Amino acid sequence: MTNEEIVRNGYSKIATRYNEHRNRFSTDNELKKFTSLLPQDARVLDAGCGTGIPVTQFLVERGYHVTGIDVAPGMIALARHQVPKAEFMEGDMTQLIFPDESFDGIVSTFAIIHVPREKHSRIYQNFYRVLKPGGILLFSTGPDEWEGTDDYLGTTMFWSHYDAKTSLANTKAAGFTILFDEIITRDNETHYWVFARK
Repeated sequence: MTNEEIVRNGYSKIATRYNEHRNRFSTDNELKKFTSLLPQDARVLDAGCGTGIPVTQFLVERGYHVTGIDVAPGMIALARHQVPKAEFMEGDMTQLIFPDESFDGIVSTFAIIHVPREKHSRIYQNFYRVLKPGGILLFSTGPDEWEGTDDYLGTTMFWSHYDAKTSLANTKAAGFTILFDEIITRDNETHYWVFARK
């Protein structure tokens, strides 16, 4: 089984458990800052949307037009049920099917860390392509370099990320201007957060 299949199958298996586990308020500070940078009626891509809560729901409740993609069919099924006003589809953020300049904003939380890190540069390049000029990107990834599998909520899960310095360099190399970046520990989890503009 490939690492991608581990993630797809694992998250489909634990979708309901994950939905109950994820602290739905832990990203509010970042999302409020993200939305403050968006135009009214913005089109937003939630890349690695999971079950649609909290991120897609947060954005829809504030009037944005949101498309969520995720590799796990089980997560997408739950997202469609929980956030019916958004559009959801199975999708791989390393191979975005959207036309150039489709979105005003892209958010990707706790998702890039499940993609093999050698593909992270491709993700940032894809994000840059589908953002409109001036579009805003918010994403989280790991603070340190690590790759491996471990038990997660009763299933095997795969993680992969560079250190913060390398992730920042890869984001800049894709063409982005960095607005803000910080390593933040919250709810016993540490992640590297980046705000960037096309």
